[in-house]
Amino acid sequence: MRAMPSEDVRHEKDEADTEPPITQVNRTPTVGLDRPVPGVVSSVRRFRLRIVDGGEVGHVFESNGDRVQLGSHPLNDLLLDERTVSRFHCEVFVDEKGNPWVKDLGSRNGTVVDGVPIKEAALRSGSLLQLGRVSLRFELSGEKNRIPVSEQKSFGSLVGTSIAARSSFALMERAAASDSTVLLEGETGTGKSQAAESIHKLGARRSHSFLVVDCGAIPANLLESELFGHEKGAFTGADTRRIGVFEEAKGGTVFLDEIGELPTELQPKLLRVLESREIRRLGTNTYLPVDVRVIAATNRDLRAEVNAGRFRPDLYYRLAVFKIAVPPLRQRPEDIPPIAEKMLASLGVDPRVRESLKDPVFLAQLQRAAWPGNMRELRNHLERCVVMQETLEPGLEPEGSLPESHVAVDPRVPYPEARRRALDAFERAYVQALLELHHGKVAQAAESADIDRVHLYRLIKRHHLKD
Repeated sequence: MRAMPSEDVRHEKDEADTEPPITQVNRTPTVGLDRPVPGVVSSVRRFRLRIVDGGEVGHVFESNGDRVQLGSHPLNDLLLDERTVSRFHCEVFVDEKGNPWVKDLGSRNGTVVDGVPIKEAALRSGSLLQLGRVSLRFELSGEKNRIPVSEQKSFGSLVGTSIAARSSFALMERAAASDSTVLLEGETGTGKSQAAESIHKLGARRSHSFLVVDCGAIPANLLESELFGHEKGAFTGADTRRIGVFEEAKGGTVFLDEIGELPTELQPKLLRVLESREIRRLGTNTYLPVDVRVIAATNRDLRAEVNAGRFRPDLYYRLAVFKIAVPPLRQRPEDIPPIAEKMLASLGVDPRVRESLKDPVFLAQLQRAAWPGNMRELRNHLERCVVMQETLEPGLEPEGSLPESHVAVDPRVPYPEARRRALDAFERAYVQALLELHHGKVAQAAESADIDRVHLYRLIKRHHLKD
């Protein structure tokens, strides 16, 4: 339940009470967990935000989870009705080690901590936060908030024993039991697509279709037809009628991957699907009802996209009905051994090679690595180890692999052109290495890289890598 610092949600003060009113927010937690109560809950240290200037001075907001979002949009946990505060200004949270932090969300006027402008910074009890004209004091409490943790060490195709993983599993279990729109947030390669499919398979719509649309892999002019369909003759080349995924799902689930890449002109149409459950094919004025659940995923912070004007706030509001953060591997190194074992089993590895890759020394190396590409990078590394039949150290390429690509930078070239050249060089090197790893098998390569097979074919054709 969302709470705001307004009169109707304040707790009444006792005559003997000298403390200002405290507002709590019942928010679905993500990470930032302490030692768990076995099988049921974990806990995170509680904190308070006290307004000291520029707003409702003296008002105190108390956390009821591991993070609090501040801004001028009603979707925030702490609503600051001040024009110098951005829609989604900043977020205060407690990390997996119990340390408090504040992160600016791409706000217009920035976030200042103890007089220093920051993007992300550690907090101490007593730190002063400046958001536009509003000043707040951060205070740590001696009390703790209880956070649900799943009793299971897996959810669908996902595995994990860590508190960070099991807290996300607890939220996924709730999502599977409901029919609400879900927004999965997390870095590239954390397993958001696996989470979406698992939520579908464990939900009430499991007997119906699960359709995937990668919003970042399809050109804008084709994406509209992919989503909503078109009538014959709607545009040049539309020789037949096409049914879009929202119609095709027929009681199932549509997974919109990389929703942050959705073009602005299509955002109002998706909003209508979420609000009215109806679509209009290209080339017709008739709206058709659809019965579909929507799960979306993004590796971007959509709140920053809203602040920048690239994402509609009303669409974000509809998507964020149920938010789940999928934690990166660096926050849960204890999960790497079971994840690696599951990956090796799926690769059909020779038992002898598989045993060598389960060596404790090798697994300890995997746990110490940073894995910026998360599970996708881990899988690729394990596949290299299988091909080379040796335990390669993370970060070190086997002999004969492609050398790192160094792109020459010419500041005389306009930035858009320089960026295009660098991206082309990366794409070519990555796709070439990917095809070599999988011996030219495009379907297997696309699954390993977690990209759509059609998109991989486009990259191959663009860079002339395969007939």
